Amino acid sequence: MGFLSVRNLSKRFPGVQALAGVSVDIEQGSCHALMGENGAGKSTLGKILAGIYQPEEGEILFQDHVIHFQGPQDAVSVGISMVHQELLFAENMTVAENLCLGDMPRKGLWLDRKEMIRRATQWLESIGAAIDPQQILGELPISKQQLVQIAGGIGRGAKVLIFDEPTSSLSQAEALKLLDLIRDLKKKGLTCIYVSHRLEEIFAICDKVTVLRDGKLVDTVKIDGLSRDELVRMMIGRELAASLEEHATTKIGEELLRVENLASPGKFQPVSFTLHAGEILGLAGLVGAGRTEIVEALFGLDPDATGKMFVRGKQVSVRNPIEAMQRGFGLVPEDRKHHGLVLSMTAKENVSLPVLDKVATAGWIQNQRERSLAQVFFDRMRVKAPTIDSKSAGLSGGNQQKLVLAKWLAADTDVLLVDEPTRGVDVGAKAEIHNLIRGLANEGNGVLLVSSELPELLSLATRLIVMREGSMVGELPANPGEESVMRLMAGVQ
Repeated sequence: MGFLSVRNLSKRFPGVQALAGVSVDIEQGSCHALMGENGAGKSTLGKILAGIYQPEEGEILFQDHVIHFQGPQDAVSVGISMVHQELLFAENMTVAENLCLGDMPRKGLWLDRKEMIRRATQWLESIGAAIDPQQILGELPISKQQLVQIAGGIGRGAKVLIFDEPTSSLSQAEALKLLDLIRDLKKKGLTCIYVSHRLEEIFAICDKVTVLRDGKLVDTVKIDGLSRDELVRMMIGRELAASLEEHATTKIGEELLRVENLASPGKFQPVSFTLHAGEILGLAGLVGAGRTEIVEALFGLDPDATGKMFVRGKQVSVRNPIEAMQRGFGLVPEDRKHHGLVLSMTAKENVSLPVLDKVATAGWIQNQRERSLAQVFFDRMRVKAPTIDSKSAGLSGGNQQKLVLAKWLAADTDVLLVDEPTRGVDVGAKAEIHNLIRGLANEGNGVLLVSSELPELLSLATRLIVMREGSMVGELPANPGEESVMRLMAGVQ
C-alpha cells in the first residue's frame, strides 16, 4: 500500500464512464505520472484526489486512513492541493490576497494586512519565487501565477501536490524551470502527481507512471527501463501510426494568399510572404515573437494592422472576422475554450456555426439539415462523444480541438490559420490532427501554422518563416534542422 492509494474508484458523468474500478498506489516523496489519451480519466482521478469531484464507488487511503472529501477544502486540510491547468484566481486582487483567500488574518474585526503580506512573502520565498506579494495577480505572466498556486499549496501544508498539465501554457524555458522546482520539492519529501501529455517531461522527472485508457487502469510501471514506444502503446492500445513521421511532399499549386508589409504598431514589424495551395507555411519563434499577432491580423482581429493582402491575386480588405470568412479564411485559435468554441452549446451547434446560411431556410435553421452536416464532420474528425448533441464543455481537450477543426472543415475554407493546434492534447489525438492538417494541404488548401513545438513545425511545414521580437528574421525550406531554426529564433549567429 502506498503513501496515497485509491481502491476501485469509479466516476460517471452524463453519457460517459470517466473512471471504472481504478486502483493506484503512490509512494511518498515520488513524482507519479498519470497518462492516457484525452478522455482517459486522468484529470478526473486527479480532481477526485483534490476533493473537486466525489467518486461513486471506491475509497481513498492517505497515510493508512480512509478519507472522504466533500470539497477541495477537505483535501487541503489533510495536505493535498492541486495546481490547475486553467488557473483559478481572482485576477483583480493582489498576490497576497489570493494566497490568503479563505483564511484572511485578522486583528479583531479588521483585516491584518501586514500579517497577510508577511505570510504571502514567506510562502513565496519557500519555493524561491521572486514575486511582489502586493502586485495585482492578473498582471503576472502565467508562469508566475502558477508559482503562486504552488506557493499557496505548500504554505497551507501540502504533502501531496497534483499538477494538471502544468506546462501547457508555458514557454520551453519556463517549463524547464518548473521541472527543476518539482525536483527540489521531491528532495524535500513532497509527493507529486503529474498529469501531462508531454512524454519528455514524464521521463525527465517521474518515477512511476499509471496509464489509463477509456476510464480503466492499463498498468502502473516504473519509468526506469520503460521506452517511449512502450508508453505510447500502453496509452493508445496500438502502435502509433506513421503520422508523426516527416511530411510527404505535397504538390504546390496556385498562390492563395500574398501579404505585403503587414504590420501592427507595438506588435510586429512589416512582414511579407506568400501561401500557395498545398503548402503548410510554418511560423516559428519564441513566445512573444509576434506569431499569434500576425494570425489575428490576417483574420481581421487587429483594427490597427496595416499593409496589403491579396487573395488569389486580387487585393482585398479584411477588417473583421466576417470579412475574413467571406474571403475563405478559417482560424483555429490558441485558446480553444475561450475563442474556438461556445462551450455552452452542443457539438452539433458549434460545427454548424460558420455555415448557418447553409442549414437555414428564410432565416430558420433546419434541424435535420444541421444534424446531417454536423454528423459528417463529427465522424470525419472521429470526435469521441456520446452524440453530436453532447455539450462541448463536457468533451476532453483533444476532442474540443477536433471540434474546432471540424467546424472549419464544414465551412470549406481555402486558407486555414492554425495557432498551437495540439496544445494540451494527447499523443494519439496529436497524430490525428497532424494527419488532418496534411490532408487539408493535399486537398489544395493553404495552411499557416503556428506552433511552439519545434518537432511539430519541422514535421509538418513545407516552408518556415522565423520571427524574433516582432520582426521576420529568416525564411527556411522544409526540414532545415532544429539548430538552424533555434539560432534564428534566439538571435545566435
